[in-house]
Parts: sequence; C-alpha cells; structure tokens
Amino acid sequence: MFRPLSDVAFACVATLAALSAGTTALAQPAPDRSPAPANLSSATSKAAKPENQCFLITQFEDWRAPDDKTMYIRVNLNEYFRIGMSGECPELTYPDPHLITVWRGTNEACGPLDWDLKVADGSGPGSFAVPCIVKSQTRLTPAEVAAIPKKYKP
Repeated sequence: MFRPLSDVAFACVATLAALSAGTTALAQPAPDRSPAPANLSSATSKAAKPENQCFLITQFEDWRAPDDKTMYIRVNLNEYFRIGMSGECPELTYPDPHLITVWRGTNEACGPLDWDLKVADGSGPGSFAVPCIVKSQTRLTPAEVAAIPKKYKP
C-alpha cells in the first residue's frame, strides 16, 4: 500500500536529493597537474615500511636495557635493534624484568606502532605489568653493535 509523504518527510527527501546531486559535483577533485614520481610504487612502499627496519616477530630472541628509555634487542642471531621509549620505563632496569608483548597486524615489526609492550618486575605472582610506549625502532649498524657495552648486549 502506498502512503503519501508528509510535508516534512517530502522536504527531507528533497533536501537529501539536492545535497547528493550537489556533492557529486563538488566531490570531484581537480586533476593533479604535477609530474608524477618516476617510480611511484617504490616510493609508496618505502613510506609504508622503511627499508631494512622490519624483522619477523618470531625471530625476536633476547633483549637488555641499559637505562629506562632504551632497550636493545637481538633478532635472528646477529641482527640488533635499539628500541627507544617515549618516556621513562623504570621496570626495564629492575632485577629480573619480564617483557610482555602483544603483536598486532602482520608478523613483522617495522616501527613503534607495531609494539604493544608491557614490563613486569618479575618479583612474583603479584607483580604488575606496566605499559611502556615505544617511540622508535632502529636497526643498528655493525659499528653501533660493537659499541654496545658487553653487559647490555643481548
């Protein structure tokens, strides 16, 4: 059964139709006349994943913290990364600390957004896991690895 629209409903439908017709024309972006980069696909992939900054999360093996804002990790036997915290995370330097990491998304860690890091002090069953916010993830060069003091090298 067909019911006629009330004046208010008709006005709403008419307004929506006018708006959708008007926004279709407005939504069309002006053509970009700037020259395109020579290799667009490699430029966008480098922006998404910095070259040589990723590691497979299954290959994360060990870690040590020289202070409450820095953590060194070893990946795949002989690759090292410096993980910088955005603030102090004193639990990193407690005796017998335990990392609690939750990885989101892919099976790679490529930067700070891939880390969900908490540190528990390891003092017993009542220990509390404190979140530590990762600010940076940097692959270390062989010279930088050699400069890590032995007690802080994972």
